[in-house]
Amino acid sequence: MTIRVMLVDDQVLLRTGFKMVLAAQPDMEVVAEAGDGVEAVEVLRSTAVDVVLMDVRMPRLDGVEATRRICQGGAGGPGQPKVLILTTFDLDEYAFSGLKAGAAGFMLKDVPPDELLTAIRAVHSGDAVVAPSTTRRLLDRFVSLLPTADATPHPELGLLTDREREVLMLIAQGLSNGEIAARLVVSEATVKTHVGRILGKLGLRDRVQAVVLAYETGLVRAGGR
Repeated sequence: MTIRVMLVDDQVLLRTGFKMVLAAQPDMEVVAEAGDGVEAVEVLRSTAVDVVLMDVRMPRLDGVEATRRICQGGAGGPGQPKVLILTTFDLDEYAFSGLKAGAAGFMLKDVPPDELLTAIRAVHSGDAVVAPSTTRRLLDRFVSLLPTADATPHPELGLLTDREREVLMLIAQGLSNGEIAARLVVSEATVKTHVGRILGKLGLRDRVQAVVLAYETGLVRAGGR
């Protein structure tokens, strides 16, 4: 199955570079491009797209609001594309908001091509992409935006078992299922089961929302537990 990709960035040169990388893949095709969020939403009304690579800082409508509209079905087009935020770490402080808006993950714009391709395939398959190193660095940068010690606990957190809370904290620290399995000395299948139960009990869509909730409620702090 060919993954239909849309590139949204106000820099034509960057879109051209990404397009060259994706065009070389037998399972990917760039089917649309846009220079800002307004154009992206308009194009999606008539174009079927699987994954949107979304810049954050753009004129007219930024990537966060565009992501929110797309993920809430505001584009009104065929299908429901997944959004992957591409951010410049040193400049953009909106990636966290992008995840809250419904993005399936975020990557840095200088990500190696093979990692970008892996991320696109993962998002298309239904996984969330929260690169461990990027998660830790980005959330550390957002410490001033995250809750303090008086954060209101999420009422559903009480439904989690001790092990599920432990798994949630490790997810929020950016660990993959394999890394969590190694840390807890259990099988990866067991971790996947725990993750599924956590998402179900908390009414969350994916791991990205789990990370956001864990930090919002103060279950974990930027820089550690």
